Amino acid sequence: MSSTAINILEYAIVDIETTGGYAAGSGITEVAILIHDGQNVVERFETLINPQCAIPLSIQALTGINNELVANAPAFNEVARRIFDLLNGRIFVAHHVNFDYSFIKHHLQTAGYTYAAPKLCTVRMSRKIRPGLASYSLGRLCDALEIPITHRHRAGGDAAATAILFTKLLEWDTAGTIREMLKKTSGHQQLPPNLSKEQVDRLPHSTGVYYFRDKTGKVIYVGKALNIHNRVTAHFTGHNPNPQRQQFLRHIHSVTHESCGTELMALLLEATEIKRLWPAYNRALKRFEPKFALYMYEDQQGYLRLAVGKYGKGHPPVQVFYRQMDAVNSLHALINEFELDRRYCSFGGPASLHAVSPHAVPPEQHNERLRAALRGLQRTNANFVVIDQGRSRNEKSCIWIENGNLYGMGYFPSGPDSFLDTETLKASLTRYTGTHYMMQLINAYAEKYPLKIWKTDRLTEFPFL
Repeated sequence: MSSTAINILEYAIVDIETTGGYAAGSGITEVAILIHDGQNVVERFETLINPQCAIPLSIQALTGINNELVANAPAFNEVARRIFDLLNGRIFVAHHVNFDYSFIKHHLQTAGYTYAAPKLCTVRMSRKIRPGLASYSLGRLCDALEIPITHRHRAGGDAAATAILFTKLLEWDTAGTIREMLKKTSGHQQLPPNLSKEQVDRLPHSTGVYYFRDKTGKVIYVGKALNIHNRVTAHFTGHNPNPQRQQFLRHIHSVTHESCGTELMALLLEATEIKRLWPAYNRALKRFEPKFALYMYEDQQGYLRLAVGKYGKGHPPVQVFYRQMDAVNSLHALINEFELDRRYCSFGGPASLHAVSPHAVPPEQHNERLRAALRGLQRTNANFVVIDQGRSRNEKSCIWIENGNLYGMGYFPSGPDSFLDTETLKASLTRYTGTHYMMQLINAYAEKYPLKIWKTDRLTEFPFL
């Protein structure tokens, strides 16, 4: 069964009580729905719900709804048809609307009803129509606006207070804010309640990195985008009921951004910012930390040895890797190319017990061959820069690689009248500490776009340097 057309100027003001904070893993314990015709409440529905699971003690203390109280109450699917009929075709209104809507939509779907409706959030409405208040929680908002509220944290009491608030907001809305929010093209229905639509609207449609921040201004998520505006708004589409997403949306209070000249610059900035800030809701890139490394050490008899082991920041590695197999393969390649003695190499298993036999080469000869192998490895870590487009037509971007590691990146003026010597360019770049993941990105880009790569000792041949 699915929703039908909207009843003109009719609203369903909803409040629910639940056993937890996210729809997919929590039950509903109480529902109140008040039908509002744009001037007055014309119909009321309120019922306890048996969530068919235990109610946590903390929620019992907050709401007063305990397991005994709901023992004989109907399960949600027993009243789903009544709830669907009340909501169907009406505008869904609630305080922090996405929370209530996600629960109702999820549980209606579980009961066999396909439900979708336009939404109005009285938090967002209040921020627009009555800006500058100290708090927009329902209790403090009612205190500030002198709205009576009884039976706090019960569905009926909170819904009744929300209905009074909604009536006042309709009266105060002389600028057509609510009508604007209801437009199909409006982003108000999808945005988190604490994030300003104006702030989102100001985001550019260009490549860069964006930062979601909490109410204290702390960064809680860093993302990269080819189109910052579109990527940010994409975070708020759909109604995924999982707990991480619900937590994430509640904590977003603002968004800032940093424009980048290229997707590679944005990827590198995203990676380094996640490493620097370690935001709470970034999970994917946190996995791109090396797990294994190739180490060199000297044994008691003076022989240099190579060993594959777990990566630890306290021991300088020769190379780092995500997978143990990659490290083992790299060591095998060095052995084969430079004819190293395998007895002085460990592949990550038990330590080698081979003693140095009387027929083994002396340590000086062995060590020189091993150092030559490492010099050959380092020769692959060339010094070069990636020069590409900038953030505008009047500049270029520069990523500087030194000894196989990221040195820095930034932008410089471009054009026939521009002049910048190599040392000045290098000094103007922002220094960054690279990672193995970042160098993989850069090397892959260099291989794909060789015409954008310049050896640092040939930079003077670049037209604007």
